[in-house]
Amino acid sequence: MTLTSDAPPKGPYRETPLRRALAFVRNTWRGLTSMRTALILLFLLALAALPGALLPQRALNAPKTEEYITNHGWWGELLDATQFFEVYSSVWFSAIYLLLMVSLVGCLAPRSVDYVRAMRAKPVLTPRRLGRMPHHHHFETSASAEEVAATVRTRLRGWRQAEREEEGGVRTISAERGYLRETGNLLFHFAMLGLIVFFAIGKMFGYEGQVTVLANGSQFCNSGIYAYDAFDPGLQVDGTELSPFCVKVNEFTAEYTEQLQPIHYQADIEYQAGADLDTGAWRPYQVKMNEPLRMGEDRVYVLGYGYAPKFTVTYPDGTTRTQAIQWRLVDPATMLSEGATKFDPPGITDTDERRKKQLAITGLFAPTAFVHGNVLSSSSPVLTEPGVAVDVLRGDLGIDSGRGQSIFEVNQSMVDSGRLVKVARENLMLNQELTLDDGTKIRFDGVEKYASLQVSYDPTQVWVLVCAIAMLLGLVGSLLVKRRRFWVRITPPAGDAELRLTVVEVAGLARTDQAGYGEEFNRIAVSLHGAEHGGRPPDPRETPEKKDD
Repeated sequence: MTLTSDAPPKGPYRETPLRRALAFVRNTWRGLTSMRTALILLFLLALAALPGALLPQRALNAPKTEEYITNHGWWGELLDATQFFEVYSSVWFSAIYLLLMVSLVGCLAPRSVDYVRAMRAKPVLTPRRLGRMPHHHHFETSASAEEVAATVRTRLRGWRQAEREEEGGVRTISAERGYLRETGNLLFHFAMLGLIVFFAIGKMFGYEGQVTVLANGSQFCNSGIYAYDAFDPGLQVDGTELSPFCVKVNEFTAEYTEQLQPIHYQADIEYQAGADLDTGAWRPYQVKMNEPLRMGEDRVYVLGYGYAPKFTVTYPDGTTRTQAIQWRLVDPATMLSEGATKFDPPGITDTDERRKKQLAITGLFAPTAFVHGNVLSSSSPVLTEPGVAVDVLRGDLGIDSGRGQSIFEVNQSMVDSGRLVKVARENLMLNQELTLDDGTKIRFDGVEKYASLQVSYDPTQVWVLVCAIAMLLGLVGSLLVKRRRFWVRITPPAGDAELRLTVVEVAGLARTDQAGYGEEFNRIAVSLHGAEHGGRPPDPRETPEKKDD
């Protein structure tokens, strides 16, 4: 009788566009989630971060970035177009970052499942031919099989053990140890994933801001983004809910070597945070290089310092105005600085008339001044003989236009239009003065130091530290722990028990290529044999042992 079926016969496999698409997606996913790909992406991430350390970044120093682009011409413009001056927010850095995170998740998920299965499974069966193992030993003893098994269980305490029975009353014991190696491996990679995730969260909800504060008791309060000179918010930060605290800078100290290289910065400050803001109490603190002030998740660093020359303007009617405004560094080696100090005339209510008599003192400041010809320069960053080379401009500064302008320079468009005119140029040493054509006197009164501070807020800094420590522990565990197996076969005496002995055969295998298991195996084998001989070591002639391959 012939069996028939109404189902159509299966034809040859035909590749369709859908199957090709599914195969492509499947293969791409397998490649992306492999450990090899994760290591390559980790290397690419480290490589992609190098431009952020080697090139100026616009978020940290916009003027220096623009200067770099100008000095390098088309090469600087190409780097700017490819986001090399905004590395950590660039499309290509974010793509590598995201792919690495996806790769780690896809790689760790199946490995974690396999690890849980392996931990729940019993040790593997004892091989039939233990003599083929790299480590092998056998001996005979008058002890019963139960006594030998009890001795083995005691000696292998701390190992994962499984005891089984074979034909003829033969007992086998399988033992494994070293699962912490895989635990450390998984801990390292999960900690790396956590580090990536928490770092990304910190960039989203954290912020950094830079501010300069005169070291004469001046204050800075973390009340909003407008209190900063530069502010770099995270993607989810709008600057309206910053941690409230205030800092008062009383003094700044800088120490130099004999070669005038800076070796130590220290800002003596007082701060208010939490309940202190209600009571008005100030707490003293010394902020040093790499020793920030920590207030919860906020940190206040000292980045450097500079000088603020102080000028006093005496108007023809005898009214005086005094200001000390920070000037920015031109040469960090000698602290040569440039800037602009601006004055509004007093007592003039007419807006048009007032705009005609505004003053700006611009130029260079040298903490240790020397004049070559008529050019002022500085020979040292230490404040020993201060001097300024100033241009005095009078007219409309443009500060009433409603548009913001830099405190370090005047509005060049006002100069170009003739509404701001230079009326004097002179080099002044400390306490010297010059007189303008209308009788106004300008005196160089002194110098104030200012501290450059950075406020950093990172809500995940503790978790990043925990992940970094976990990575270190996992790496140590994965490198130092050895996976190894140990088997024992106990064959009871056959026939007349008074004339025959129990045969014990032991073997071992290291799951990794690390040295040292041969010595451990020999110690265990010797202790088992010695336990059956009153604690004495076995005689090699009596208990032959297979040498390691």
